[in-house]
Amino acid sequence: MSYESSPYKEKKVISIGTVKDLTGLSVRQIRYYEERNLIFPARTEKGTRKYSFSDVEMLMSIADKREDGVQTHEIRKELKKAQEHIQKEKLRDTMIRGQLNAHFNMIKR
Repeated sequence: MSYESSPYKEKKVISIGTVKDLTGLSVRQIRYYEERNLIFPARTEKGTRKYSFSDVEMLMSIADKREDGVQTHEIRKELKKAQEHIQKEKLRDTMIRGQLNAHFNMIKR
């Protein structure tokens, strides 16, 4: 079983203080990356930011790239390209599944 896109990784349940402890980033750095549209925490009714394990991994990746001198706008472009690639793969998979279903008279489960 692959945990690559498991639901637990996407649940927004981690507080900014815990993210700070896990990543070694300051609260200000974490908020800055949010302002730069590199991460997208959820907000509680009271406005508290909540992060996922995927967000933590993304922040660590961003921090590594920043240490290597990569600018935030370059990171954002890279993320956008990656998202577009994923969307294209999902569309292709859906189309192939549809063709197989049509050909073999299968029902998606």
